Amino acid sequence: MPDSYPRPAYTAEQALTRLKQGNERFLAGKARFPTVQKEVLADLATGQTPYATILGCSDSRVPPELVFDAGFGELFIIRVAGNVLGPTIAGTLQYAGAHLHTPLFVVMGHEGCGAVKAALASKFLGVEHGSRIEILLENIVPALDHLDPNLPPEHLLRAAVEANVRWTLHQLRDSPEGRVALTRNDIRLVGAIYELGSGRVQFLED
Repeated sequence: MPDSYPRPAYTAEQALTRLKQGNERFLAGKARFPTVQKEVLADLATGQTPYATILGCSDSRVPPELVFDAGFGELFIIRVAGNVLGPTIAGTLQYAGAHLHTPLFVVMGHEGCGAVKAALASKFLGVEHGSRIEILLENIVPALDHLDPNLPPEHLLRAAVEANVRWTLHQLRDSPEGRVALTRNDIRLVGAIYELGSGRVQFLED
């Protein structure tokens, strides 16, 4: 594992703009999706300089490279059910910051997330899941503490998805590594929600 890769040629703001522009191309049906030429692959084999790191859900309907119309080597992707934070995920994020120098970090949830729905059932209905799934849900349940269980199910799930993204953001900002990293002006951490029906990514306000 290399000690460090070259820094990307984009600031955090420029990286966020690229994600937004890519999602607009995706929405407009003008995504690039080019066939990658051998010369490009050969160049990427020497190193990577992704402009953004995305922590997203494993859901097969939410592939970040397609959603943001990004090419090979442009995004560093971490995917786990419920876009939750755990030790290995945190280590991967730290690697992205310390060695890949990505200026932008995005935690992206999505509408109708099954992991969040399972966490709601566990917290409010006492539903039990498999032992490994329970471990996963333990990372989501704290995000649901301030939600009203009497909301209509669709509204409750939507609120829970956003709360889960914000909970992950909070954990990252509150970690020792996060507190140090975010004191730098060239690093930005944002949340986002992917709309399954429209394909639009909504970036959350702080």
